[in-house]
Amino acid sequence: MPSASSAVPDSVEPVPSSLWRDADFRRLWLGQTASQLGEHTSLVVLPLLAVLTFDASAGQLGVLRAVGQAPVLLLSLVAGAWVDGWRTRTTMVLADAGRALALGAAASACVLGLMVLPGLLVLAFAVGTLSVFFDVAYQTSLVRMVERDRLVRGNSALEGSRSAAQVGGPALGGALVSLLSAPVAVASGALFFALSFLSIRRIRRSEAVPGRAEHAPRVRRRVREGLRFVAGDPALRTVCLASAVFQFSFAAVTTVQLLFLPRELHLSGTVVGLALAAVGPGALVGSVLAARLPSRFGHGVVLVWAAALGDGAFLCVAALHGSSAVTVTALVAVGFVFGLGGQLVNVTLMAVRQAVTPDGMQGRVASTITFAGMGTAPLGSLAGGFLAAEWGLRTSLLVTAAGMMLSPAVMAFSPLARLGRELPEPGRP
Repeated sequence: MPSASSAVPDSVEPVPSSLWRDADFRRLWLGQTASQLGEHTSLVVLPLLAVLTFDASAGQLGVLRAVGQAPVLLLSLVAGAWVDGWRTRTTMVLADAGRALALGAAASACVLGLMVLPGLLVLAFAVGTLSVFFDVAYQTSLVRMVERDRLVRGNSALEGSRSAAQVGGPALGGALVSLLSAPVAVASGALFFALSFLSIRRIRRSEAVPGRAEHAPRVRRRVREGLRFVAGDPALRTVCLASAVFQFSFAAVTTVQLLFLPRELHLSGTVVGLALAAVGPGALVGSVLAARLPSRFGHGVVLVWAAALGDGAFLCVAALHGSSAVTVTALVAVGFVFGLGGQLVNVTLMAVRQAVTPDGMQGRVASTITFAGMGTAPLGSLAGGFLAAEWGLRTSLLVTAAGMMLSPAVMAFSPLARLGRELPEPGRP
């Protein structure tokens, strides 16, 4: 999340050339891209394996997704305190190595015919745990790597690579599950994490770790400091609330949608993957627009209207019927609009978060917001599975999609909506 203390530059370049000439930034960017591709591939492979191979019920799918998301609720605050006191490179390398080993072991279990649904639960929790540490670390690493006036552009590049992963990951995961074998589908994620490990471990820049001192405070104290800082800032409090509402509803929507597309619309795993991948091109466009729209129209305006546009698109999915070309085209359009709006919100909120946060608090603030937001996702996944079982897929999809509209409503009646073209200084709303 960017933390520039100055206005966003007017240039439309997603990343200035000076950043690309920085070898360590290129290694971070390449590693993060591979890691995100592995993550987004796995996020589709594991649920589709459960639905298509193990014939998982709505409740079982909800539990699987909730288990994979539970580490965000359990470990985000600890991860933030850890990252503020350690080199981000070390954290990212260890997380990638662990995810590669976990998925490699799971692929071997599939080859031997030993993989069962409970094994997927263990795998989802392990990968989710390591992803929490990696995500907090990569968000913090850029702050320590580049000047503050280039953070918006640097984050636009990192978020752009995440968007590219959203294009390739779901499509690749869906195709591998449908066309090849389960071991190949699972092993693909391990390969991407291994590539990320090899790239990030080559970063040579020495980090100034703001949180490391001769007598570093205990983790519990550092966690409390992060919570107090976020609670005391009106803009950050709103980010937490809007994120919590969105992540709960989006997790519920995704759980229902993963059942709705193959069972109600009778789409194959490959088509499901392609439909989900449509988020990626929209997010790529959103990454480019995020480099200039906030400085032209104001950060508050972009946040509210982009969230309303992207979240509102999901209301259309429940109206679709059959597996015709019209249905698939509509799904692609919904994904594109959602990706565009969502990426505008992500990059802009990232800029606001980093702008108002001192360097020594970046990891803890990122993890606190992740905890408050993504921490609701396991509950949302469980709610989505329960609603799908009790109310049916179409009704549940409509209700959960409507819940996503609460997020732009929260931002519209908050200090975030009043943010202008320039980002605030640290300590100022």
